[in-house]
Amino acid sequence: MIKIEELVYNFAQSQCDFEKQILLTNHYHADWEADLFLIDEYGFSHEIEIKLSKSDYNNDFKKCYTNAHTGEKFLKHDKILGGDYIANFYSFLLPMGMIPHNKIPPHCGIIEFYHDEDHWETTFNMIRNPQKIHETPYWNLVDKDMLLRRLAFKILQKKLTQKSASEQLIFKNFKFPNRI
Repeated sequence: MIKIEELVYNFAQSQCDFEKQILLTNHYHADWEADLFLIDEYGFSHEIEIKLSKSDYNNDFKKCYTNAHTGEKFLKHDKILGGDYIANFYSFLLPMGMIPHNKIPPHCGIIEFYHDEDHWETTFNMIRNPQKIHETPYWNLVDKDMLLRRLAFKILQKKLTQKSASEQLIFKNFKFPNRI
């Protein structure tokens, strides 16, 4: 069975144009984490959720969140359908044939993959393009400079975590500052 990291790597290598797209993995936005989050050259964003099991797929429709300001509760896909969502497009990346296409809501794109373990090759097929959720580019909804600072900080954290795995380092507790 292919690991998620290998699947992400194969998807990025075969499906992304890094001269025109930004690919973020495990990117937190709004109230949840996107497995893959693509931002194209025009600023339009596409969240792609990887689902490797039927139960994981079904759980995506049970995700409930509470608005911190109003206390209102909502389901993730109700928010997406209502257009009150940061991404312009939303798709599922699934193993081939795992979920019948007619069981996937029409607002969701469907990308299926097949992993040939004998040759260690993964192919991707766009089954259905996602519907556009709204017309507002991602960069009109997000502070680009703050995102870049947070990404740079995340890289620093990962580097230090990796370094501390091979040698003992002592760090004070540090939180990302509100200002840089």
